[in-house]
Amino acid sequence: MTKDAAGAVFRCAAAWIDGAVRRDVQIRAVGGVIASLSDAGAPIATGDTVESLAGLVVPGFADAHSHAFHRALRGLTHNSGGTFWTWRDLMYSLADRLTPDTLRDLAFATYVELLCAGYTSVGEFHYLHHQPGGQRYADPNAMGLAVADAAQRAGIDLTLLDVAYLAGGFGTAVSAVQQRFSDGTVQNWRERVEELRRVPRPGLRVGVAAHSVRAVPARDLPVVAEAALGGPLHAHLSEQHAENQAALAATGLTPTQLLAEAGALGPATALVHATHLTRDDIDTIGRYRCFAVICPTTEADLADGLGPVASVALAGARLALGGDQHVIVDPFAQARGIEYGERLSSGQRGVFSPARLLDMATRESHAAIGSPGGRLAVGAPADLVAIRIDSARTSGADSGQLVMCASAADVQTVVVGGVVRARSGNHVTYGDPGPLLAGAIARAWR
Repeated sequence: MTKDAAGAVFRCAAAWIDGAVRRDVQIRAVGGVIASLSDAGAPIATGDTVESLAGLVVPGFADAHSHAFHRALRGLTHNSGGTFWTWRDLMYSLADRLTPDTLRDLAFATYVELLCAGYTSVGEFHYLHHQPGGQRYADPNAMGLAVADAAQRAGIDLTLLDVAYLAGGFGTAVSAVQQRFSDGTVQNWRERVEELRRVPRPGLRVGVAAHSVRAVPARDLPVVAEAALGGPLHAHLSEQHAENQAALAATGLTPTQLLAEAGALGPATALVHATHLTRDDIDTIGRYRCFAVICPTTEADLADGLGPVASVALAGARLALGGDQHVIVDPFAQARGIEYGERLSSGQRGVFSPARLLDMATRESHAAIGSPGGRLAVGAPADLVAIRIDSARTSGADSGQLVMCASAADVQTVVVGGVVRARSGNHVTYGDPGPLLAGAIARAWR
């Protein structure tokens, strides 16, 4: 065997394969991709490295909706109560301070935290494009490329979802702080995205997004949809009652209907939050086989409300999970939040099985951002997460139900592209994410 063909072999005490726990599995990775799955004890090729993974090995998790810079808000927004709209004022204050350098630092520290918690891929919903006041940087994509640099350095797979943000509301110009989000016209936005796509940066996957129907005029939504080029197309949808009321007052249509009229719905469309939907909205989203990206911890933190998640799934939509403002970085908490929300609203347990929740957190969340990950299968990325089954949280649990009791603290080993990136909550290169976050957050608020 030549040196180039050497691989990494991971001997797994147990692995989650095709929706079930399989014992004593040997996973061989070559060139960052799973080359074979075999029973433990299969011969090891000359030149292969060998790593033993205890506990249960699952595919890497994906965060299908991230605002990395919001991480600097954690623990700072609770004293005065309020609503989503008052929370947004502090978020805007933070957004107005950031530069490419401080955004890079903050995104890097956030991505290290994500990776150490078991996330191997992230979809960054990126709308912080220009200088305060709206003037472009010398490189119009300086902010987006800062985020890409952060992901590459951390070792996490990234889908950069470049966001069109053109209005402050229906018939309302962008505010002073929103000017740095806006390209002025949808044509300017599209040209900048096309320039970003031409950047020779290996591993940079670019998708697009409409921030919301209140931030992209109806006449411009078809241009955003067309710019997706068949790839990921994301949008915030009906997160607040006020958004629905404003849409109906201005256009006579719900946000879902506006997107449908614009040709923006389809199997590559991911609708984030989807909290306050009509019955017709639910049927439409299901008919187009869209993704609904639910962000349980953020929706709880911002008092958004409980969305009709089970009804959306029953209608035919695919469910994925997002961390949004990173009020907590824990893929298990996000997955449980789906089921707990349904239990609270319906009075029934087991609306979504543990296997279904794990599928949402892995395969479906990867698919929502155009990532090929989320599966332990030949040809899939060699992204593996080993979960402890002997901690105070998981001891005695059925391995197939760990999603209901484990936490990010139980993530023992994280492998991305066949390379071990984190062990026991620490990045193998950068160590404990805590000091990285403390420094980055302090610089962000200066």
